[in-house]
Amino acid sequence: MKILVTGGAGFIGSAVVRLAISRGHQVVNVDALTYAGCLANVGPVSDSPLYAFEQVDIRDRLALDRVFAEHNPDVVMHLAAESHVDRSIDGPGDFVETNITGTYNMLEAARSYWVSKGKPDTFRFHHISTDEVFGSLGAQGLFTEETAYDPRSPYSASKAASDHLVRAWHETYGLPVVLSNCSNNYGPYHFPEKLVPVVILNALAGKDIPVYGEGLNVRDWLYVEDHADALLLVLEKGALGRSYNIGGENEARNIDLVRTICEILDRKQPKDTGYAEQITFVQDRAGHDLRYAIDPTRIRNELGWRPSVTLEQGLERTVTWYLENREWWQALQSRDGVGERLGVKT
Repeated sequence: MKILVTGGAGFIGSAVVRLAISRGHQVVNVDALTYAGCLANVGPVSDSPLYAFEQVDIRDRLALDRVFAEHNPDVVMHLAAESHVDRSIDGPGDFVETNITGTYNMLEAARSYWVSKGKPDTFRFHHISTDEVFGSLGAQGLFTEETAYDPRSPYSASKAASDHLVRAWHETYGLPVVLSNCSNNYGPYHFPEKLVPVVILNALAGKDIPVYGEGLNVRDWLYVEDHADALLLVLEKGALGRSYNIGGENEARNIDLVRTICEILDRKQPKDTGYAEQITFVQDRAGHDLRYAIDPTRIRNELGWRPSVTLEQGLERTVTWYLENREWWQALQSRDGVGERLGVKT
């Protein structure tokens, strides 16, 4: 199978690329290489004859048409997106252009290609989204595939819009699509602007470890390599027009997650004082959703998928990876926004 992956130099996309090639699939990686894109993420497979790279922005429709025509993919996995909530607060325009207009371009390029090939039954357009489109939960309840959309940030609103476009292209034009909405990912190659890598790197650097508010916001944490496995399964076996919620079955408060990372670092790279002493509570993020939690019943019952690691196991692997791959994250320290508090201009 030849898979066209958008955003394949990003965090989740690169995990998909690495796993797909390890399973013998051909991959065409389409990535604009914006601030969060990093070709080192696919370094382990970049020399494979199964791998091809196209530096293309999904906002460029003509370039997308060329990629489809030259590479003739069997299926599409659309992961390219602006994804950092704090950045969306400071600059929502990029999120509208990439997540909404870019998805429109991908849908139209894919539809044109699919029609030109005689509408093959094997073609799939897999749109990868987030649980943040569902809004915020209270202390109880879970997001299901039928939960009403209620986005609260420019990021989640743009992703919600892209989800609606994908469903509309399926209903209106018959484009064969599947969708998935995931919970918070973490793991190797995570760009150092999100919570888990920020905690690890600030701890190692002796800096304050920032925690929003009182750290009581709850997320369901999904190890990125488990997510990649689930995404390929949805691509291959998911029912057309159907969406699948992919969760880690690992809920944790932010403060508890941070303390767990500090405890792992205390064991793996001890110093005179505990890393938890660096925890600093900072002004909460605007519109910070209280809790996200995924109900993964559909993907478990229909496709037989469950995460393979617990949060504790995944965090242990993640911290170990960052300790053993310092050259990867050290090369990113000068990139825009790394080590800075974003989302406070308002």
